[in-house]
Amino acid sequence: MADVHDSKTRSKNMRAIKNRGTAIEKKVAELLLKSGFSFREQVQDLPGKPDFVIDDYKAIIFVHGCFWHRHDCYLFKVPATRTDFWMNKIQNNVKNDQSTMRELASSGWRILIVWECCLKGRLKLSNRELMTRIEEWLCASSSHADMDIKGIHQLNV
Repeated sequence: MADVHDSKTRSKNMRAIKNRGTAIEKKVAELLLKSGFSFREQVQDLPGKPDFVIDDYKAIIFVHGCFWHRHDCYLFKVPATRTDFWMNKIQNNVKNDQSTMRELASSGWRILIVWECCLKGRLKLSNRELMTRIEEWLCASSSHADMDIKGIHQLNV
């Protein structure tokens, strides 16, 4: 299948994709604020510039797009065009994520990855479900985890 855009148009479209302040990040920020958690956003002096740093709990929350970070869910589709290019790019993102998490964990931070699929789309979780799971992890868990439409799962970092 050929690309429906010329390279100039495709390039313009790709530059328009935000890497901070996305709708899914804003939703998590809103939930954290409503629940009374204080946090810092896009912290430059920590590896990976975490989306949310909750110092009181020595916790970090990353909000990951299912496509860009290769989540095994219904939102991730292998691109039909320039497949090798995109899969290499995505694989590099995954490697960078793993390296960042190891570095943060070795500094004593707990990490939660909130996947896009639980924040938007046809299977998204309700705000109540999202915040309940985030609060439980913040207050009760000592492990690293990720959260998707199926719940919270322990991560080995």
